Amino acid sequence: MTVSKAIVLARGLGTRMRAEAGSAPLARDQADMAAAGLKAMMPVGRPFLDHVLHTLADAGLTHICVVIGPEHGVVRDYYARLEPTRVRLAFAEQASPRGTADAVFAAREFAGDDGFVVVNGDNLYPVAACRALGLSDGPALVGFTRSGLLRDGLIAPDRLASFAVIDAPDGFLRRIVEKPEPAWLATAGADLLVSMNCWRFGREIFDVIPALPLSPRGELELPAAAQALVDSGVHFRVFQSDDGVLDLSRRSDVVALERRLAGREVQL
Repeated sequence: MTVSKAIVLARGLGTRMRAEAGSAPLARDQADMAAAGLKAMMPVGRPFLDHVLHTLADAGLTHICVVIGPEHGVVRDYYARLEPTRVRLAFAEQASPRGTADAVFAAREFAGDDGFVVVNGDNLYPVAACRALGLSDGPALVGFTRSGLLRDGLIAPDRLASFAVIDAPDGFLRRIVEKPEPAWLATAGADLLVSMNCWRFGREIFDVIPALPLSPRGELELPAAAQALVDSGVHFRVFQSDDGVLDLSRRSDVVALERRLAGREVQL
């Protein structure tokens, strides 16, 4: 069944970006957002989150919940003044940054019994990938090829090696590995796809999140939630994408993103 709901995860602390103070030349307003760790509001022509919302709207996902922290009133205030017309915005608060699965759980009232797409607030995904998830008739995720991410994204090879990888030999998820060990990657073969946290879930995800074990980082992670569903017999379709994803993780990403997004028309 086609879904129109999306949850955008924008609660992160931007720890890496804050730690890189002075490492890349930024405009004053950009430096302020970097120091605050508020990547979603990073000015790159428009706040980065504007670009994310525009892409979701183009993909047919027009009822959107942005997950933020209780200290992120600036995000609410900005969109209250903007009064978007293409998208209907809601907000959910994640009290503390306890991981991506916990962030989705914070938006459970918004999701209700409907299917919904989940994306990161600091990634700009291809419209086609988001649309495929919205049209999926059940749980799904997008698996991005390494070659596509390196060719069309702004992701360096060393950073790419730390992302979760997808094992889906028949087009359905069998295993997803968060922060894979280099030794495991070396033996896993060249056909594995990369997860960029681009999902389609149903209400069943809320049944498994409370029972998840904490990751080594002390967080509740979406890959672990998806794996728990797969292990219980839920089928996760994997859509392969050869397109790039624009990633905003470091201060050095800001200048490149600003160049890539220059002149992009945003309609909300």
